[in-house]
Amino acid sequence: MGNKKDYKPTVIDLFCGAGGLSCGFERAGYQILLGIDSDAKALETFELNHNGTRSICGDITKIKYENDIKPLIECKAIDVIIGGPPCQGMSLSGPRKFDDPRNRLYLSYIRLVSEIRPKAFVIENVPGLVSLFGGKIKDRIIEKLQKLGYHIKFKVLSSDDYGVPQHRRRVVFVGVRNDMGCEFEYPPPSPHIVTCRMALSDLPPLKSSTGLDVMDYTSNPQNDFQRTMREHSMAVRNHVAAHHSRHVQDIIALVPDGGNYKDLPDEFKNSRNFHVAWTRFAADKPAPTIDTGHRHHFHYCYNRVPTVRECARLQSFPDDFLFLGNKTQQFRQVGNAVPPLMAQAIANQLLKVLEN
Repeated sequence: MGNKKDYKPTVIDLFCGAGGLSCGFERAGYQILLGIDSDAKALETFELNHNGTRSICGDITKIKYENDIKPLIECKAIDVIIGGPPCQGMSLSGPRKFDDPRNRLYLSYIRLVSEIRPKAFVIENVPGLVSLFGGKIKDRIIEKLQKLGYHIKFKVLSSDDYGVPQHRRRVVFVGVRNDMGCEFEYPPPSPHIVTCRMALSDLPPLKSSTGLDVMDYTSNPQNDFQRTMREHSMAVRNHVAAHHSRHVQDIIALVPDGGNYKDLPDEFKNSRNFHVAWTRFAADKPAPTIDTGHRHHFHYCYNRVPTVRECARLQSFPDDFLFLGNKTQQFRQVGNAVPPLMAQAIANQLLKVLEN
C-alpha cells in the first residue's frame, strides 16, 4: 500500500447526480474513478467538478462491471462503492418479494457490490427506509449484503451535526468486507452548529430579479464555514435571484424570521396552507431540508427564494463547485445531493478502516 499519506482509495459513485457524496469523499482524499446516473445534465455537472472523472449515463440495471465499468476505469481496482439508490420503487408486495422488478435499483446496487467486491460501500437514503414495511426491507438489504461477506452498520444521521447549515436527516449504511479486520465507527457530532446567517452572509446581497452568472465577492469571509466554502473560489457563480411579482414580495415581507404561512394575515394565510408554505429561513438556525424545488422557502433577510448558490452553500457545496443546466435542473441537482461535509465526515471515518 505504501505510505498511508499517499494512499488514495478508489471510488465509484452509483446514482451520483451532481456528486455531493463524491465531493465529500474527494475532499477526504479519495480518488473518484466514475459516476453513474440516468440524468445527463447532472452528469455534466459531475464531470466538470470531479477533475474530468468519467461517467456513464444510462439504466443501471443494464450496466455490468466487466463490459461497461472496467474498460472506462482502465481496469483499476475499486476500493469503495458509494451511492443512494432511490427507494420510490420499493415494491408494495413487501419484503418476501424483494426481487420484484420494482426494487431493481437497490438490486442493481447489490449486484454491482457482488460483481466488484469492494473493500467497503456506503448507501445513503431517506430515514423512512428504516421503517418501510416494518423494517423488513432494511433487514432484507442487510441480509443480502451480509451473504456477500460484509459487516453492515446503519444509522440515521443529521447533517447539521457535521458542520452543514441545514437540518437534513438521512440513513447511512456502511458495509466493510469481513476480511478487512476493522469495524467502521460513525463520525462523532461536531460541537459547532452552522446557521443560515453564518452560511450566507458574505454572498452578494440580491433583491428579486438581480444577480449575474459570475459575480465578485462583496465582503471578506466572516467565519470558518465561509472560509472553507471560498477556499478555492475567486468569484461567485450560480447566484441569480428569481423574479417575484411585487404582490408576492409584499407577502414574503410579512413573514418574520423563521416564520411561515401561519404568521400571515388571514387574507393570505390560505393561499398556500401546507406546512412548509411561505417559510422564511431562521437566521440563527440551520435551514430546513433543501429540496429539489425552491418556491416555498425564503431568504432569512431578503424577500425572495434562495439562489442556486445559496442552496448549494446550505448543502455545504464549496463555491468552486459549479452547477450546469437551466435553473430547474440546477436546483434539482443541489436538492438531490448528499451534503459534502457530511459525506466527508463519513469518508474520514471509513479511511481509518481502509488504512488499517
